[in-house]
Amino acid sequence: MEQVWALIPAGGRGQRFGGAVAKQYLQLRGRPVLAHALQPFLTEPRIRGVQLVLPGADLATGAWRELLGPQSRSFLPPVVGGAQRQDSVRHGLRALLEQGALPQDWVLVHDAARPCLQRGDLHVLLDTLPRAPQGALLALPVADTLKRAEGEHAVATVERRHLWRALTPQAFPLGALLEALDDAEQQGAPVTDEASAMERRGWRPLLVQGHADNLKITYPEDLPLAEAILAARES
Repeated sequence: MEQVWALIPAGGRGQRFGGAVAKQYLQLRGRPVLAHALQPFLTEPRIRGVQLVLPGADLATGAWRELLGPQSRSFLPPVVGGAQRQDSVRHGLRALLEQGALPQDWVLVHDAARPCLQRGDLHVLLDTLPRAPQGALLALPVADTLKRAEGEHAVATVERRHLWRALTPQAFPLGALLEALDDAEQQGAPVTDEASAMERRGWRPLLVQGHADNLKITYPEDLPLAEAILAARES
């Protein structure tokens, strides 16, 4: 039986967000954003281990220990990431292999800046894996009208019927994902998420509908929205 691992790449500095503090360390209801992103995986019994990937400077300070709550039995020693997200994911996958994961095991890759993942969505994704041999990811059908632009002007409306927003976690067999990311690196191919790396190799991952509140902290206005989402769940 394949085991399931989680990988959280947290090597970015959040340039679009701005500010002196990386967005994954901003305070959200008294804890860093990254702590909220980690929590569903640390308390999920089907997750064998949780691998965090950090910038070297962050790893050296040991401040990451403050991210852990009382239920952190599955937390693995963090490793240093790379220049790009895909590099950090590759480093994390190799670290998992070194710590006992097998190539056929599942790995769930989740954005460090997504602090509002519903446990129910995580459970649905995990339940889906036995019938998703080519992987699966949380996603959401596009609801807005989409426009193609030239400069600052709309020139056409884009058909949205077959368009989905990719969310995380995204789940793939560990060895196959590492091979796909290595191949993309060698070919100089852009990879925007794990599914895009697998799609390059002909895989057709299953889209598992999640919830819109699984937002990614990208801009300053996203932080109070995440605060409101978490507060509503606790009320």
